[in-house]
Amino acid sequence: MIRVLVVDDSALVRKILSEELSKAGDIEVVGTAVDPYAAREKIVALKPDVVTLDVEMPRMDGLSFLAKLMKHFPLPVIIVSSLTPKNSDAAIRALSLGAVDVVAKPGSSFAVGDIGRQLVQSVRAASRARLMPPRPIAPSDTPAKTPLGLSGLATTHKIIALGASTGGTQALESVLTKLPETSPGIVIVQHMPEKFTASFAERLDKVCRIRVREAKDLDFVAPGTALVAPGNFHMMVQSNGARWQVRIKDGPPVHHQRPAVDILFASVAKVAGRNCVAALLTGMGADGAKGMLQLREAGAHTIAQDEASCVVFGMPKEAIKLGAAIEVLPLDQISGALLTAVAGERPVAA
Repeated sequence: MIRVLVVDDSALVRKILSEELSKAGDIEVVGTAVDPYAAREKIVALKPDVVTLDVEMPRMDGLSFLAKLMKHFPLPVIIVSSLTPKNSDAAIRALSLGAVDVVAKPGSSFAVGDIGRQLVQSVRAASRARLMPPRPIAPSDTPAKTPLGLSGLATTHKIIALGASTGGTQALESVLTKLPETSPGIVIVQHMPEKFTASFAERLDKVCRIRVREAKDLDFVAPGTALVAPGNFHMMVQSNGARWQVRIKDGPPVHHQRPAVDILFASVAKVAGRNCVAALLTGMGADGAKGMLQLREAGAHTIAQDEASCVVFGMPKEAIKLGAAIEVLPLDQISGALLTAVAGERPVAA
């Protein structure tokens, strides 16, 4: 049984989250807390496996509490936040401080049942998570960007596709911050609620040499730029003459996810084939595994993150089981492997 502490200053939200979590047979809500001070006492007394945490609370904000918690009593923490620009930015900062996932709060544009299903999945993943230390980026580390039009024309015929879920925000930051501005165009699916993906892309853009932004329908995939699929929409890649562009579409969730990695990978396999290099990073479930197999069968070079460096070894594990991954690598080697494959120096497939 997974023991959960719910921390939120709203009695209604505490009630809804507790009820939704209690519907799952493998989750027990062992307590609730109205603010971080009460939460601190209950964490010591109840020893929960997972904590859900709001970012806006009285007496001490969620980010300050999270930083103290990860330093003195590290636990898997899921941020439950309303869909406002301010809270979205705070939620992304929370992920950089060590939170493992972010879920939209009830009262947003999602139905309570959808929130409950996402929260249950997040709690299950968090209970298995391998906590990773935060990756602070000092302002002096923020790289200058190459002016538009001067980057990587020799790599315009290549494309990099990345997929991630639980733990993926830090994993993607680790990969993308090591890529030069001459990198091929990059397309990314990170499982994350709507609105939060824009804040996530903005954070990455501040710390990467490449440009990173949330994708819009019909954006071209350009060298030196990474496009992040917007939350609650699927992203596909299509051909437009000699170039590729993304389509942002509605549609049913795949593996309970929208955007889904499988949708992105399958579309890239169809239009790019061996001109694609793809990596599937940390995350719970099987999303991306079948899409990665399609990529490999189309001639793409495929990489799965290894178990030891994953927060949750779910999606990469499923891809490896299908024989979809040509390489299985620790996180700190994936950027180099992507660039090596782009350059055409590919290892012999297993």
